[in-house]
Amino acid sequence: MIKYLGSKRTLLPAILRAVQAVPGARTVVDLFSGTARVGHALKAAGYRVRANDHLAYAHLLARCYVEADREEWARDAERLVAELNALPGRAGWFTETFCVRSRYFQPKNGARIETIREAIARKGLAPELEAVLLVSLMEAADRVDSTAGLQMAYLKQWAPRAHKDLALRVPALLPRAPAGKGLATGLEATAAATALDGDVAYLDPPYNQHSYLGNYHVWETLARWDEPEVYGIACKRRDCRERHSPFNSRRRFRAAYAELVAAVRAPVLIASFSDEGFLPRAELEALLATRGSVQVLATDYKRYVGSQIGIHDPQGRKVGTPGRLRNTEYLFVVAPAGVELELGATVPLAPLEPPAGRACGVAGG
Repeated sequence: MIKYLGSKRTLLPAILRAVQAVPGARTVVDLFSGTARVGHALKAAGYRVRANDHLAYAHLLARCYVEADREEWARDAERLVAELNALPGRAGWFTETFCVRSRYFQPKNGARIETIREAIARKGLAPELEAVLLVSLMEAADRVDSTAGLQMAYLKQWAPRAHKDLALRVPALLPRAPAGKGLATGLEATAAATALDGDVAYLDPPYNQHSYLGNYHVWETLARWDEPEVYGIACKRRDCRERHSPFNSRRRFRAAYAELVAAVRAPVLIASFSDEGFLPRAELEALLATRGSVQVLATDYKRYVGSQIGIHDPQGRKVGTPGRLRNTEYLFVVAPAGVELELGATVPLAPLEPPAGRACGVAGG
C-alpha cells in the first residue's frame, strides 16, 4: 500500500483484537478509511466492511481493497495490468506539473503515469475494476516517487527509487468476506455515520491541523484526473486552500467530533487518537463515555520521517530543529452497558504533553 502519514499498520493487531472481542460482530464501519489498511485487514479476518472517505483517492483505495472481490476481478485485472504495462509514455499536463515544475517523479515515469491514466479513463470499466487499476497505478507511482512520504514537499535530490521504471502490479485483492460483501462510500464523515450501520464503528479522524488533501494532493489529482489549477513550489491543487475539514481545526474539532460520535449507528465504537491531537485524553475520554464504558490501549509510536529530518525552507536550508521523535497512539474502545469486552490491561490517565509542530519535507510548500 502507499506510504501514508497516519497509517495504522502498527495498531492493526490491537484494532483486530478489539473487534474480535465484540460478541457476534459481523459488520464494521470505518468512517475515515484512508489507505483502507484497516478495512483490508478486517475483510481478511472475515468481517463485512463498510468503508468511507471523502477524498477521491481514498475512496478508490477502499473500493479496491474493501469492495472489490478477488474472485470477480483478479483475472481481468491481471490481463489489463499487463496491457497497461506495455504502453509507452507520452508527456502532457501531469508530467509538466509534477515532473518539471515540481519533482515528484522522473519525467520518464510521469509520462507513463499519464499515458496509463488516460488509457484507464477511456476504457469505461465497471467502477470496482477501474478502482483496482487506478490503485495499481497509484501504488506503482508511489514506488518511484521522490518524497519523504508526504506530497507537501519533494526531495531536493532524486531519491534512488525515482530512477526505477514504473511497473504496475495487481493489488492484493481479497475474496469476499464470509460476513458479506464490502462497501466503499465517499461521503463526509458525519453523513456516512448517519447512513452506514454496523456492529462496530472505527473512528480515525484527522486530529491536528495537517490536511490529508494537502499531504496527498498528487494522488487526489491522479484519482480525479481533472487538471486543477495549482499553486506554489509543490504544485498543490487550488482546492487545498478551499476544502477545509473541521477535524483539521483546533477551534472546530470538538464540536465536529461530538456530532460524529452522536451520529454513529453502531453499539461499539473504536477510536484512534494521539497525544499530538487537538483534545487532551481526559476530554476525549469523557466525550466518548457518553456512548458507554471506555477502555484505553496505548502504543508508543515513532513519528514520521519529516519529524526526524527537521524543517527546511524552499532552498533546502535547515531552518528549524526536529521536535520529539515519538508519540503515544491511543485506542479507545467504547461499549454500551451490558457488553463486556476483554481487551487486556487499560492505561492509567496521564497528563498530555503539548503537541509538537510537524515538520515539512525539504523542498516544496
